[in-house]
Amino acid sequence: MMKKNYLLKLLIFSFLFSACTESQIIEEENRQDNLNAQNSTSEDPCFTTNLIAGQHNDAGIVTIDIDGDDLIVTFSSNGEWTIELTHLALGNCDDDWVPLTGSGNPQIGQFEFTEPYLITPYEVVYILNLEDMDLDETFCFAAHAEVDGPTGGETAWAEGSQFDGNSWAMFSEVTECTEDEGNGGNTPF
Repeated sequence: MMKKNYLLKLLIFSFLFSACTESQIIEEENRQDNLNAQNSTSEDPCFTTNLIAGQHNDAGIVTIDIDGDDLIVTFSSNGEWTIELTHLALGNCDDDWVPLTGSGNPQIGQFEFTEPYLITPYEVVYILNLEDMDLDETFCFAAHAEVDGPTGGETAWAEGSQFDGNSWAMFSEVTECTEDEGNGGNTPF
C-alpha cells in the first residue's frame, strides 16, 4: 500500500511539474513571437539606447522610429525584466521640454506621455502624431520606467546624459530620425 501511495504521489508531482514547465514554455514562446513579429515588420529604428535599471543593470532598450506621420517610442525588455509603468517626455532640446524641480531633477509624474498605445510585460509602445508636435530635426527625450527583474523592483531610464540635478535621471538627444530617401529625404518635422 505504501508503494502505491509513493508511486501515486510521484505521478502527481511529475504531472504538476510538467504542466508548470509547459505553461512557462508557452508563455516564453508567445513573448518571442511578439518580439519577432515586431522585428520582422520594421526596419532598424533610427535611434536606440539602453534601458538601464537601478543605475547598473541592462534591462533592455528604448528605440525611436518614424512611420509616416507617427513618432514611435518603444521600451523593450531583454526578457529578464518586466516593464510595469512608463513615463515619457520629449521636445526641442533648447526649450523647457521637460518639467524639472528647482534643483534640476525631472518631475516624472508631470511627464506629458503616460498612456502608451501598446502594453505587454516585455514591451511598451507609444505612437505619437508628429503633426501634433512642433519638433526640430534635433530633439530630446526622457524615458522612465518602473521595472521588475532579478534584483527586484527598480527605476529605469533610457541611457543618455544626466540631468543637472542630483539624481541619476537621464535624457537623450536624437538627431538621426529623418524620413527615408524614398519619401523625398525630408525630415518629418
